[in-house]
Parts: sequence; C-alpha cells; structure tokens
Amino acid sequence: MPPVVAALALLASPAALAHGRLTSASGARIADAVVVVLIAAAAIAYAAGTRRLARRGADARPLRGGAAFHGGLALLALTLFGPLDGWAERSFTVHMVQHELLMLAVAPLLVAGRPLARWTWALPTTVRRRLRGLQRTWRAAGAWQLATGVVGACVLQSAALWAWHLPAWFRAALEHPGLHVLQHATFLAVALCFWWSVLRPGPARRRAPPSIASLFVTTLTTGALGALLTFSGTPWYAETGVVPLFGLTPLEDQQLGGLLMWIPGGTVYVVIALALGARALRTAAARPPMTADARAAAGARP
Repeated sequence: MPPVVAALALLASPAALAHGRLTSASGARIADAVVVVLIAAAAIAYAAGTRRLARRGADARPLRGGAAFHGGLALLALTLFGPLDGWAERSFTVHMVQHELLMLAVAPLLVAGRPLARWTWALPTTVRRRLRGLQRTWRAAGAWQLATGVVGACVLQSAALWAWHLPAWFRAALEHPGLHVLQHATFLAVALCFWWSVLRPGPARRRAPPSIASLFVTTLTTGALGALLTFSGTPWYAETGVVPLFGLTPLEDQQLGGLLMWIPGGTVYVVIALALGARALRTAAARPPMTADARAAAGARP
C-alpha cells in the first residue's frame, strides 16, 4: 500500500470529514468520501503503473518523481482534510492558505511526478487503446493544446482565480458542499494545467522565455487581486454570525488573506521564473559553439 493511502486513511476519519458549518449537510460527507476515494485511487494507480513500467524495462529517468507525486498527494490530503479545512470555515486568511497550498505546492509536486504515463500503464490493455484514441481526438480538436499551452493555461488559471473570488461565488462555495468541492477542484485543475505548461519537458532555451512570461503575467494578475483584497475598505466575504479566528475583524482577516496572496504567492512565481532563466543560461553556456560548417548547414551566416 502506498504510504499516502495509509496517511489518507488516518486523515479521513469522521472527525476530519466534519466541515464545520457544512457538517449538517449529508452532501458534505458524500463529497468528502468521493475526494478520499479519488486520492487513494490516484496513489494506487500510480504505484501499479510504475511497477508495470519497471517490469517492461522502461528507462529509469521517466520513472523518477515518485517522491514528488506522493508528497503532493499527501499534502493534498492534509490540505483538504487536516485542521486547515476546519479553520478555513472561520477565517478567510486560512482559506487563502489552503488555496495557495493547492495551487503553489500540491499542483507543481503532482506535475513533477509525471503521473499520466503511469496511470495509463495501470489500466488494462483494451482501456489503454481506447484512451489513446480519445487522446488523439482531444489533440485533433485542440482542447489539450488550449488547456496546457502556455497562453491558455495562464488565462484559465487567472480566470478561475478571479471568478471564484467574486463575493457571491465565494460565499456560495462556503454554503454549498458541492460548490465547495468544485471550487477546490477548479483551483487544482487549472493549477495542474498551468504548471504543466511551465515545467513540461523540452529544451531549456526554447521553453524558458514563454514560461517566464506566463509566470510574470500570473504574478501581476494574482498580485492585483491580492492588492484589491488588502486595500479594500469593506469586507467582501463577511457572514452573519461567523467570528473570524485570531481575534481579527472580518476586514482585517480579508486584508491579511489578500496580503498572503499578493506577497508570498507572487514570490513563488518570481522564484520559479528566475530558476528557469538561470537554467536556460547554464544550458546556453554549456553548449559548444557551432563550427563554420555547422552554421552553413543550418543556413546561418558564418
């Protein structure tokens, strides 16, 4: 049994599945149970696919990343079912921490694990063949390129972030278990697409410029939303009868949450952009200069 499944079994106790105000709704328990099953299935399928690939003598390099993937799943379970989730019911700041963990920690760890190939190899042969056909259909329709391309993924993530922080949508997600799960699922899905577009394999010199541009734009869009939350003179999400944690007023709670999105969140994107730029420069410096014959063959001027 993968370690993350054992950890998930401990986190998904009846106490952990209780969601504060959402506990009275049976839909909350059903939604939580579905999420638990999906996380456990992802871990088991990942392990099964890894073993099958190893038995087939696959290159060891594509099999790396298991620690990152299982770490991402463990952090996902802790974020959704640990004490943070209960505190988030009474604190916008903690809710923001929860969202930042999903988008800035869980998603890149899962992407670093390269799970798609291993999940595919965990399936029966007939299912794999059908999946390949479906994948060709998606690619032909351009849906995959749109969702995982640098521009499309950047737009999707920014749009989802702003949409779910509209006061009406945000409050609805707190009140309805299904929307609450959909909110978290949306943040994780668009973040997975975003980090795949930024961190996908490829020549560093070619991949770095668009990835850095995407990270820069995302820093601006998330920073703008964080700044609006921080400098707002009125609370956007205040609810009657709910007293924020830590002795904060609703407005102070919102401002602190906005500051977390603005500064620490933006810092993550900047650090990754600098790392990608440094990697591209190291690759360029290590590349031997082209000879005159090579330049002539490539059509370049000598």
